[in-house]
Amino acid sequence: MENIQEKGEKKFSFFDILVMTLPWLAIIAQIVLTFALWGNYYGINPLLYIGYALWGIGGLFGLLPILHFRRKGGVKKGDSYVKTTSLVTTGLYSIVRHPQYLSGIIISLALAFMSQHWVVVILVIPPLVCTYFDTFKAEIELLEKFGEEYVLYKKQVPRLYPLFGILKLTIRKFKQRNENRRKEPNN
Repeated sequence: MENIQEKGEKKFSFFDILVMTLPWLAIIAQIVLTFALWGNYYGINPLLYIGYALWGIGGLFGLLPILHFRRKGGVKKGDSYVKTTSLVTTGLYSIVRHPQYLSGIIISLALAFMSQHWVVVILVIPPLVCTYFDTFKAEIELLEKFGEEYVLYKKQVPRLYPLFGILKLTIRKFKQRNENRRKEPNN
């Protein structure tokens, strides 16, 4: 298939455009179906509350990286927050490498919990699958941009699994604390 040129820099194939577009179309459909037609379809309030909690968590995973990139990513004034010049490995980026990708997945899951309708539940699949595959392309771009520094970061922080990331961060901090104690002179 023929590639589509964007701003004279990147070429996007039909598959690339599909992977970038399909999750958002599914999430938009989920939003419409959840809030216009099938909110709390079966009336299971605990699932609804879980959905609201996930919605908030997904929002944080989507918005906090914007602020963090601007503060820690070496973004030039007036540039987009994604135009970082420094690898960001703190904050949410210390527990997951792609918090904004994860945000889309979490919001999609939240809508399924809030709606409780089978159509909205099935619409979780495109964001989940497409976003997961889109992270592989992002990984290649980040490896090209940051090189060995990103290779080391990948060994420490998982791609999309925040609970595993919290566990790995806790272990890193524990090891670092023990190392610092060994280096301190005995009193």
